[in-house]
Amino acid sequence: MNEYEYIREQDEAVYQALLGEEERERTGIELIPSENYVSMAVREAAGSILTNKYSEGYPGKRYYGGQQFTDVVETLAIERACDLFKAKFANVQPLGGAAANVAMYFALMEPGDTVLGMDLSHGGHLTHGHPTTSINKVFNFVRYKMKDVNTGEIDYEELRAVALKEKPKIILAGFSAYSRELDYQKFVEIAKEVGAYTVADVAHIAGLIAAGVLKNPFDYGFDVMTMTTHKSLRGPRGGMIVVREDETIAKKINKTVFPGVQGGPHMHIIAAKAVAFGEAMQPSFKTYAEQVLKNAKAMEGVFLESDIRLLAGGTDNHLLLADVFGSLGITGQEAESVLDEVGITLNKNMIAEETRSALDPSGIRFGTPAMTTRGMKETEAAKLAELMVRTLKNKDDDKIKEIVKQEVKVLCEAFPVPAKLV
Repeated sequence: MNEYEYIREQDEAVYQALLGEEERERTGIELIPSENYVSMAVREAAGSILTNKYSEGYPGKRYYGGQQFTDVVETLAIERACDLFKAKFANVQPLGGAAANVAMYFALMEPGDTVLGMDLSHGGHLTHGHPTTSINKVFNFVRYKMKDVNTGEIDYEELRAVALKEKPKIILAGFSAYSRELDYQKFVEIAKEVGAYTVADVAHIAGLIAAGVLKNPFDYGFDVMTMTTHKSLRGPRGGMIVVREDETIAKKINKTVFPGVQGGPHMHIIAAKAVAFGEAMQPSFKTYAEQVLKNAKAMEGVFLESDIRLLAGGTDNHLLLADVFGSLGITGQEAESVLDEVGITLNKNMIAEETRSALDPSGIRFGTPAMTTRGMKETEAAKLAELMVRTLKNKDDDKIKEIVKQEVKVLCEAFPVPAKLV
């Protein structure tokens, strides 16, 4: 049978929704920097027979029988993850990036201990201690910011001062909407002064680190990295924790993931992670990652030439954050909606020192992992940026929007979503 054939026979409503999503992805350009396209091999693993199996525990130490093949795929995923990130230990069971961070916090801290992380409005993530999150009720979160929002420079002097005052148990480097590289060496130096663990949340840039096109925090002495396995790593939706070399930390993390915060792992997703990690170990993945960065720079150039302000002044990674309200008088929500109309998907996003609400902020966030997976290069990236600018500057002109929509369609037809990625 063909893909979805059983669903079509059994559940028409779900079948039609799947077809609709397939059509949306095929005929539109995905620029949300936290999304990507996986290979059919990864999709097959994610939908595989392993969804039937309960596998509480770890390879060789399970609580149920019948684990011959689950142990094979989880061991493969662990070994490949360690190879990709230059780590001695890896836990591939976290169900997502948030779950990975929660497990890491409980493994390394006691309730009431302090974490020093990036402020959400300056690029951090909700799981780095935003007041609305449940984890904020358990641990004490303090924050650092950019020193200059126009260059993206982190205020390392402030970071050190806060660390000396608050004595955090963890100093957290990582982000969700920050477009520059961090100075990992400075994080390590400050952490040593106060006796803190160093953790890098590399959810967005994991694939770029694995490919060697961005710095690896472990090369500077970081203790732990948490991440998602989708986004730039181009795997299934899930999370992971890797430990540089400390076996005591690794054992604490394993015990906290299971049975601390999770039950049975999703073995079908772990199999898909193993497949994706295998893909990331191929030479073609490094070429892909290099192109992700080139495409982001090409988009940066068009926005700067169009006098649209980019937070941090531009990008060193896969994403950009534009202040469309300050530059064009359009809110992030309006920009997201009008670009959706022409087949370009991105997300509204708060900017540093935001004056608007999170539901209707000043900025938009976009990036290049997914469009690069389709084979687009600098020429197409610049073209997309030009189409975005044209649409935003003419958001009420239906004729121009229709022209842009047709140009997006041409790009999609020229660069279809590939089934194979190696």
